[in-house]
Amino acid sequence: MNISVFEFGALQFHWMLSNQSCYRDLSGKGSLQSFKGLFVLCHGMLQLAQLLVSGYLKSSISTIERRYGFSSQKSGILASFNEVGNIVLIVFVSFFGSRVHRPRFIGGGALLVSLAALIMAMSHFISGPYQYTDHISESKDDDSGLCQLESSFQSPLSNHSCTQQESHSQQGVFPLLLLGQLLLGIGGVPIQPFGISYIDDYASKRNSPLYLGILLAVTSIGPAFGFMMGSFMLRFYVDIDKMSKDQIGLERKDPRWVGAWWLGFLVAASFLFLTSLPYLFFPRQMPKEPPSPSLPLFLPGFPCIVLRTLRNPIYLLVVLAQVHLAAMVAGLATFMAKFIERQFTQTASFSNMMIGGVSIPLAVLGIVLGGALMRRLSISTRGSALMCTAAILMCMLTALPLLLLGCSTQSVTGTIPLSSSSVLRQNGSLGCSAGCSCPTETFNPVCGSDGVEFISPCHAGCMTKVQDNNTIKVLNYTNCGCINGSHALPGTCGSNCEHLLLPFMVLSALTCFIASFSQTPSYMMILRSVRTEDKSFAVGVQYMLFRMLAFLPAPVLYGIAIDTTCILWGKKCGRNTSCHYYNMDLFRQRFLGLQVLFVCGAFICFLLSLLILRHRAGQQGQQAEQRYTVVNGVKSPDNNTASKELQRMPA
Repeated sequence: MNISVFEFGALQFHWMLSNQSCYRDLSGKGSLQSFKGLFVLCHGMLQLAQLLVSGYLKSSISTIERRYGFSSQKSGILASFNEVGNIVLIVFVSFFGSRVHRPRFIGGGALLVSLAALIMAMSHFISGPYQYTDHISESKDDDSGLCQLESSFQSPLSNHSCTQQESHSQQGVFPLLLLGQLLLGIGGVPIQPFGISYIDDYASKRNSPLYLGILLAVTSIGPAFGFMMGSFMLRFYVDIDKMSKDQIGLERKDPRWVGAWWLGFLVAASFLFLTSLPYLFFPRQMPKEPPSPSLPLFLPGFPCIVLRTLRNPIYLLVVLAQVHLAAMVAGLATFMAKFIERQFTQTASFSNMMIGGVSIPLAVLGIVLGGALMRRLSISTRGSALMCTAAILMCMLTALPLLLLGCSTQSVTGTIPLSSSSVLRQNGSLGCSAGCSCPTETFNPVCGSDGVEFISPCHAGCMTKVQDNNTIKVLNYTNCGCINGSHALPGTCGSNCEHLLLPFMVLSALTCFIASFSQTPSYMMILRSVRTEDKSFAVGVQYMLFRMLAFLPAPVLYGIAIDTTCILWGKKCGRNTSCHYYNMDLFRQRFLGLQVLFVCGAFICFLLSLLILRHRAGQQGQQAEQRYTVVNGVKSPDNNTASKELQRMPA
């Protein structure tokens, strides 16, 4: 839809408020409903754009890791750094709630997020061309990476090249990415809390779950579009703006391939800029909103509101349950594509397509169905707790079998022995390639004709290579002394685990679908368990806890767990870069084991909230039954008290 439609509708509404007669017309139900629909549409588009950036970063994190030689822990820090700026500001911004011009705050935050996306894309333009080991030059006579028996063999990574790679521009990439993430978090502070509270203030109790379900669904659609865009952009080579197609010497299935990760940030920045414009024209208040006290009157009451909110056991338990689920989602969204790449030998593009095209859409469907079910059945707070508990229990049952779906690491001659112990021999050498003087930092895996993998054609003893006549791509390596059949193909042999990809994706998508049923009812439990004037603050504290306890530490925790399973680190200029080979059994157990752990934590919190609500309902029932009046010497219920008390009881 053209953005001018949003601007026209917002401008028209703003003009109507300045005209008293139009203001009276707007008080009608139909016009008010149309305005709420317009705001929900605009906010849905903005959340889609904002979370497109977040989802795209998650889809590109393994590519950025490979491009700049980051460890998984460093990638986790990058993925979670946007939460730093968010945590610092979200409580104070949310406290002001309806006391400030919420739409304009939302629009200003969106413009800042757009700037953050541009800064992250800038990292590509300040860094030099992508250099990988055994880089093939345009000369057909280049024998780098092959077995060379001459004692005068020179490593392709000379001290001069190392000096170039450690230039100031290369060193400044990670701080620049962190700055972009920091601004992304600061800009996102007002968007969701202000949007949710702004809508809930004017929506009826019947329609509020539906509107909230729509926004939560869009919250998931945004990352889905991000992963799908990542799947498309990563098909292009990273330096597509610096070289022609014929100069690219890698195939997409090559483990050294790096896609054009920066392109998506340019697209997302443009989308964010356009969707932020309508918010500059929305009014501060809708008709019939009660006037809010001035800020100086609220500042002294800030500590009381904090204590009142944090002493609410239902609020705290539901938020803690959501924190567990958010931590699980944060870790899976950051590293699930990498897990699929490694475990099932798939490209980054295909892995992102599976997440963005299968798992996330089913999660969106679950969120929408959860909201529609609540609206249809008019589910109470206690019913919401029961719905959440049942959904997470079923989620546990579908998540556990995922631990069993996978294969062990493929055997790599000279690095990972054929024995099941998988003991690393980084300095191990084979007699057939002992005289080849292979560089210690090389990584150019080849798959022999006998199905045995080597970390480079040099380690396989390959003396010659066959290249495409039109490009510099290698088609085959020949005269390989360590291979039965004496030839090898470029690229890894893979884990031979592709047959388990389908059942893994089915179970994983089913887990996402079931778990997402708890989203809308858990949000409604939060909004219904606090006072009306505390809604914005409660949502702000909720998102602060999300960021402090889930989104900030979870990717780092997952990254550390993944790094502990690495059995061969890459080397560049004498320092470690990204991991080349993982112990896939440990990778699967620790990566998916954390998922099961967080799901169990969410189940316990939802179960406790359900028990508390049932206990409260029982106490209220007993108090209502004890209220009697005496009529002709006989005790009978007082209709003016007990009856009303029973009506207030949650269903």
